[in-house]
Amino acid sequence: MATELWAISLVLLAALGGSFGPIFLKKASSRLKFSFASLFDPYLITGLFFYGIGTVLFIPALKGGDLSLLYPLVSTTYVWVSLWSMWMLGEKMNSLKWIGVFLIMGGVSLIGLGS
Repeated sequence: MATELWAISLVLLAALGGSFGPIFLKKASSRLKFSFASLFDPYLITGLFFYGIGTVLFIPALKGGDLSLLYPLVSTTYVWVSLWSMWMLGEKMNSLKWIGVFLIMGGVSLIGLGS
C-alpha cells in the first residue's frame, strides 16, 4: 500500500500536537499530591488533552498508509518535546541531546526515503 501524503501530514500534526502533553504533565507533576483533587489540576487535564489530540489525529492517518512508515514518524514527538522543554520549561540542551535530535530526524528521513 502506498502511503498517502495526507496520512504523513496527519501523523506529523499528531506528533506536534501530542508533544505538548508531556510539557503540561511535567508542569503538573510539581503540583500534584496523591489526592482526588489532583485529578482536576489544570496542567494535568491540559497534558492529557494534548495526548488525546495526538492519538485522535493518529488513528485516521493509519488508513492512509503503511504502519511501518507512519509509526516511526511519531518519534518526531521527541524532537518537539526537546524544543518545547527549552522554551516552556527553561531546560538546557547539551551537545549529546542535540546529536540525539539530529539522529532522530536522520532516522525518520531514511525511513521516508526507503518507502
